[in-house]
Amino acid sequence: MQIRKGTYEDLPQVHALIKELAEFERAPQEVTNTLEDMQRDGFGENPIFQFFVAEAEEGIVGIALYFTAYSTWKGKTLWLEDLVVTERLRRSGIGRKLFNAVAQEAKETGAKRFRWQVLDWNEPAITFYNKVGAELDSQWITCTMTEEQVQQYSA
Repeated sequence: MQIRKGTYEDLPQVHALIKELAEFERAPQEVTNTLEDMQRDGFGENPIFQFFVAEAEEGIVGIALYFTAYSTWKGKTLWLEDLVVTERLRRSGIGRKLFNAVAQEAKETGAKRFRWQVLDWNEPAITFYNKVGAELDSQWITCTMTEEQVQQYSA
């Protein structure tokens, strides 16, 4: 098993893992992102995300998708959007290796901060993040507007 930067050719397997994650998070109907969207957004004229993959003999078994954000208080931030390991290989160390790859990327690119979210019921992930010394902040509330809400919004 190796950890490497993701490529355009990896996207079909990456998209399948994203769907598997949505099933795990009890929200399969929420995945509206398409393979074509990911091809454009990751490898088009203005790429907005990157990813690492965990590759085994049978193909891609894990992903860590991230992007660069900016904090007015701190500066460059690497945001880990999703860390996914196929269900049958969870708790085998693959997630840690993917996490380490993104943390190393944050270090190498001079990020002032490395951030992500975790669902409050995902105890295995919370335990892992506590073990790596992450600060789990209960003060901030995540706010979201759907595509429909964005389109309907008027200033």
